[in-house]
Amino acid sequence: MKKESLDDVINDLRSRRDCLSLAHESIKAKSDQYNKVIIILSLVTGAIESMKIQMGWNNNAVAMIPIFMSSIIGMISALCKFEDFPNKMETLVQAISLLTATLLKARNHTELDDELLQEYHSSLQANETSLYPDIRKKYLKDAHKNLLCIMKQEQMYYENIKKVNAGEKLTIKCDSSSDTSSENVIINNKEIELEEVDEMDTSSHRREKLETINELHDNL
Repeated sequence: MKKESLDDVINDLRSRRDCLSLAHESIKAKSDQYNKVIIILSLVTGAIESMKIQMGWNNNAVAMIPIFMSSIIGMISALCKFEDFPNKMETLVQAISLLTATLLKARNHTELDDELLQEYHSSLQANETSLYPDIRKKYLKDAHKNLLCIMKQEQMYYENIKKVNAGEKLTIKCDSSSDTSSENVIINNKEIELEEVDEMDTSSHRREKLETINELHDNL
């Protein structure tokens, strides 16, 4: 789809940058899983070796366990190297940096000129060469959905601000470390916690001056 306005270019750059970020997140998660398994197996192997020395286990079955564990660790390390996670993530990081720089320049422009259009085309080339088409389609779809959800949330936020400025009562649920079920009432940009209202009422009574009590003493 041809982009003919500056807003179209900005929205397209945002979605393509998020597409690469989601792909980078997925690859990093897989790499972390491999590394976690290798770390756990290495620690278990070391613990078995220490227990074998401490307990004096010399039978063949116990001696084979560290060898078996080391073989598994070597196999997982080979698979991790075969996946080539560092190079894939480095390629994505470079493409994301290019898209981010182009997006920043587009936001600072007031119109779509030839120079910005050339950088936009270079960003498209980096995006298309960093991922396979089927993988790019998957993450681009997720990026579009995510951006639409963000826009919907922002629209609801600004609509609620208009309601508050108009003097309407707005009740929301706010997360709190002390009480997760506390509800807040917002009226005219002032936030009053329902639980604090009663405390304010009681404290106002406490601040009132007490009347002087005249005591009558009988003369003895």
